[in-house]
Amino acid sequence: MFPEFRDLITKLKTEDAHFARLFDEHNALDQRIKNIENNIELATPTEVEDLKKAKLRLKDEMYAILKKTSE
Repeated sequence: MFPEFRDLITKLKTEDAHFARLFDEHNALDQRIKNIENNIELATPTEVEDLKKAKLRLKDEMYAILKKTSE
């Protein structure tokens, strides 16, 4: 995710608690979606769609922070 910001992501994960929380939530959602897709967890198609939308919102918010911080 965002390879062009790899160094900044590493920095923000340690220096910005809000960014670190967003990052951790995004990864948790990503893992949960993978578990559902691999039949490790059960969920309805609507639940999966909601998880994917939540993950995208987190990604968008992280991207906005990365763009603002890199200016």
